[in-house]
Amino acid sequence: MEARAIAKGVRIPPRKARLAIDLIRGKSVVEADKILNNLNREAGRIIRKVLTSAVANAENNLGLKKENLYVKEAFVNEGQTLKRVNFGSRGHVDPIKKRSSHITVVVSERN
Repeated sequence: MEARAIAKGVRIPPRKARLAIDLIRGKSVVEADKILNNLNREAGRIIRKVLTSAVANAENNLGLKKENLYVKEAFVNEGQTLKRVNFGSRGHVDPIKKRSSHITVVVSERN
């Protein structure tokens, strides 16, 4: 049995979020929570919220215990990109891409 949580449209670039999510894949939920709590990145705080939500879904909806859970899947997909421009001298225009992410965490019971 597995439980999942998804955060869509999070305003953090997927490339930066993947650095943090690679640290918790395959770890136990308790260990992953400790890693994300001590991680000095914005992505760590956001991913920790998604992990907490997935654990709560497993406990409340499926009746699983937190101590037996591990992170089965954790991935970041690219979300919508906000396109903006920076105007420079002599009519020069620089595009700015403000990227967003969809963060998914799946927890399952270890056999």
